[in-house]
Amino acid sequence: MRIALTGSSGKLGTVVARELREAGYDVIGMDVVGTRGPSFVEVDLTDYGQVIDAFGAVGDRHDGIDAVVHLGAIPAPGIRSDVATFHNNMTATFNVFWAAVRLGIRRIVYASSETVQGLPFDAPPPYVPVDEEYAPRPESVYSLVKTLEERLATELVRWHPDLSITALRFSNVMVSEDYAEFPSFDEDARLRKWNLWGYIDARDGAQAVQRALEGAPAGFDNFLIAAGDTVMSRPNAELLAEVFPDVPIARDFGPNDTLLSIDKARRLLGFDPRHSWRDHVG
Repeated sequence: MRIALTGSSGKLGTVVARELREAGYDVIGMDVVGTRGPSFVEVDLTDYGQVIDAFGAVGDRHDGIDAVVHLGAIPAPGIRSDVATFHNNMTATFNVFWAAVRLGIRRIVYASSETVQGLPFDAPPPYVPVDEEYAPRPESVYSLVKTLEERLATELVRWHPDLSITALRFSNVMVSEDYAEFPSFDEDARLRKWNLWGYIDARDGAQAVQRALEGAPAGFDNFLIAAGDTVMSRPNAELLAEVFPDVPIARDFGPNDTLLSIDKARRLLGFDPRHSWRDHVG
């Protein structure tokens, strides 16, 4: 399978590219910056002409693609102005989705965000662990775009019943070099309360992408994608009592189990996070 991977030069994108290639996929990286080579195409995703041309063919690089993994975006709120974030991310995603549809590409996996759950939880979550069952609660323009992208995907698969679009609501992406800082989080439970002390190792993020590429059926669905544990050594019961004492507990969980439920991704995608910061910090 030949994959167009947008955002291939980003923190998650570089790991996804490596992991998919190791799994045997032919990956064509696409981004506004990157290393020139046979597996990379410089593309401005806000320019529809560039997107559909890159997906269709680029000289002798390829003669068409089979699926799209769309990670290209301004990756968080507060990096650029709200207007710039909206215009860039919404336009880029529409262009990617529309180009794929026009070219007959019927499998798209893309980065949605944990932020649609209501982050940074200044208003407490409805219950914990949070899951995909309650309606999106965007609290930033960045999150609003992610919510609108999911609605866009919902309507496109209604128009095209053979189309598969999978939204992966990634938690805060981490790589091994980030883990040395984690023990310091215990000093202040509120420092990381904004996403219920969650994270995702980039390698497990890549696993989720591969699972969706290989197993997602036609139609649209969304999945929370997080590590199996929190960023904290302190137990969940203590953290919740201090920060969210009135939030209902929806089900039992272990002392350090993730409070971003990955049950749906486990059940429907076969997602199984294998990496933890605890394996890197003594």
